[in-house]
Parts: sequence; structure tokens; C-alpha cells
Amino acid sequence: MKSTSQNSTLGALSLAALGIVYGDIGTSPLYALKEVFAPAHGIAVNEQNLFGVISLIIWGLTIIVSLKYVALILRADNGGEGGIVALMALALSSVTKGSSWYKPLLLVGLAGAALFYGDGIITPAISVLSAIEGLEVATPAFKPYVIPLTIAVLVALYTVQYKGTAGIGKFFGPIVFLWFAILGAMGVVNIIENPVILTHSTPCMRSGL
Repeated sequence: MKSTSQNSTLGALSLAALGIVYGDIGTSPLYALKEVFAPAHGIAVNEQNLFGVISLIIWGLTIIVSLKYVALILRADNGGEGGIVALMALALSSVTKGSSWYKPLLLVGLAGAALFYGDGIITPAISVLSAIEGLEVATPAFKPYVIPLTIAVLVALYTVQYKGTAGIGKFFGPIVFLWFAILGAMGVVNIIENPVILTHSTPCMRSGL
């Protein structure tokens, strides 16, 4: 019975962590490739550029997830709360106020918190807006409602944010899990159709072009 209860608790925590920790990464495909190949950047949509961008994304995700999240973030929590503020509190708790490390740790933590707040303002807006813009793909009739719907979703999200990461994670965990399942299924389908994406070089590069 105890083992079953522990497994259930671990499953619930894992699902919550999925929504909190990996939700930001999981929504990146909504706008990453679209922004890379935006006309303003002048990057042509061709096979070589596409392979290069996909390679950067894969290695970036691998390094961030394996080193930052698995090796560090998931191993550090402050009373169940995570993030840069929790890491700063943990770091400061390991030294005394009279220590020569106290002020440098505090400054690094504050700088990280400032970057986090900036990211916290920009990322949700970009992610939600990119998701809502997908309605235009279904029908251009939704275009006038993109901005109002985006604002409504953001207001709703920030309204429940006071419940903390644990409460939000329980809600977003299943959503993010479903989103990852859809991304995985789409990835498998497209890899089957275009297996060349798994090779080390493009046909153009192999032919010397």
C-alpha cells in the first residue's frame, strides 16, 4: 500500500513538474521556426538552412534539459518552490551575512531574478499569441479576435498564478503532457515521410553544392 501511495505521489509530482519546468520549452515550437525564417532576418527557407536550425534546436534542448534542468533545477527546491528566487534563497542559506560570498551571491541572484521577470513578461505573451494566431490558419475570420483572446487568456493565467507553482502545475501538467504527445506524434509522422532529417548531412552538402 505504501509503495502504491509513493508511486502515486511521484506520478503526480512528475506531472506537475512537466507543466512547470518543461512547459516553456514545450511551447517554443509554436514560434521558434517561424521567427527564425521571418522575412526580416533574410534567412532563406532551404534545405541547408532548415537542417542547420533544426540541429541547433535539438542540441540546445539537449544541453538545456540534461544539464540545466535534470542536473540542477530538479535537484534544488525551497519548500516545494523552484526557480531563480528559490535558488538564490538556498545559496544564501549556505553562507552567513558576514561571508565574503554573501553579496556576490545576492547580486547574481538579483540579476537572475531581473532576467526571469523580463522573460516572465515576454514569454507568456509570445507563447499565447503564437498559439492563438494558429486560429488564423483554420480561418482568416478569427484574425480580429486574436489580440482580445490573447489578452483574455493571459489575464486568466495571471489571475490563478497566486496559487503557486504547485497548484498551477497540477492544472498545466496534463495539458503539457497532451501537447508533448501531439508534438511527438507529428514528429514521428514527418520523420517517416522525410527520414533524411536524421542523417548527418544534406543531399546538397553531399553533392558538394
